[in-house]
Amino acid sequence: MNRRTVFGAAAALPFAPRPAFAQSQGPWPARSLRMVIPWPPGQSTDVQGRLISQLLTERLGQTVVPENRPGAGGQIGTNAVAKAPPDGYTLLAASIGPISFQPLVSRTAYDVERELAPVATYGIAPFMLLVRPDFPATDLRSFLALLRANPGKYSHNSSGVGGSQHMLTALFNAKAGIEALHVPFQGSGPALAALLGGQVNYGIDTPAAALRLVQEGQLRALGITTGRPSALLPGIPPLAAVGGPPDYDIGGWNGLMAPAGTPKPIIDRLVAEVKGGLATPALRKQFEAIGVEVEGRGPDEFMALLRELWGTFGALIRQLGIRAE
Repeated sequence: MNRRTVFGAAAALPFAPRPAFAQSQGPWPARSLRMVIPWPPGQSTDVQGRLISQLLTERLGQTVVPENRPGAGGQIGTNAVAKAPPDGYTLLAASIGPISFQPLVSRTAYDVERELAPVATYGIAPFMLLVRPDFPATDLRSFLALLRANPGKYSHNSSGVGGSQHMLTALFNAKAGIEALHVPFQGSGPALAALLGGQVNYGIDTPAAALRLVQEGQLRALGITTGRPSALLPGIPPLAAVGGPPDYDIGGWNGLMAPAGTPKPIIDRLVAEVKGGLATPALRKQFEAIGVEVEGRGPDEFMALLRELWGTFGALIRQLGIRAE
């Protein structure tokens, strides 16, 4: 597998189609489907995937069964879908880590461009830049001034090399011109515990994981990673608006993918049903309750988002020499 195709001219090529798959007789779907969720139960991607599974169950007339396949930072479940028959009966609850970041820092068993097809995004979540209440800087400008004056003195956490927290923090640090020690942990839970316990000085995390801690005063949020304010996080401004890098604008996306070669009529039906469901107030409220803003992009917009992230983070990874152990 040549995972480097995400860079350069190859990124402009369409997905390499698989050989035509013999469809069973009758209209699709004729039986139940499975939604592979490559994370443990209760994690944000899991909750979002289950909401979409229920939506598709209601709109397709066939049960869509969520199936958790965690491990290796989401790579195990993602690879299972990449290698599944392209018959429309296996779907992936995809997220930014295994799709946008992991192939850039490690030799994954799957090739995103050749083996997976984007269907639709359904949610995007801003991350928050967090410090403890006793951190000497009380706002972003004083935080940046302190770290710039003390290169290498302060540290930040992450859930592991090449994960979302690591990549978003590395991009922020590079754009803001600060140097800090990266301390990776085995998962987001231990990483957050280390920040709470004072083992590291700052970190970037999701509202789903840390907003309650901010509301209770156990952590202070200096800003969010998206370029525009979030109605779900009132009072927490974009980092770009309060002294951070003006072009820093990124959130964690979640979306639906399928094995490459899945027939276009099936992809089109899935896109229509996801977008139709996201337009309903009830489903929007369910997403907002977990700190996720609804954002429905079709296959072309989805692919454009992936290529934009590959370009941005591919360059950063080469610049910083980031590699998974």
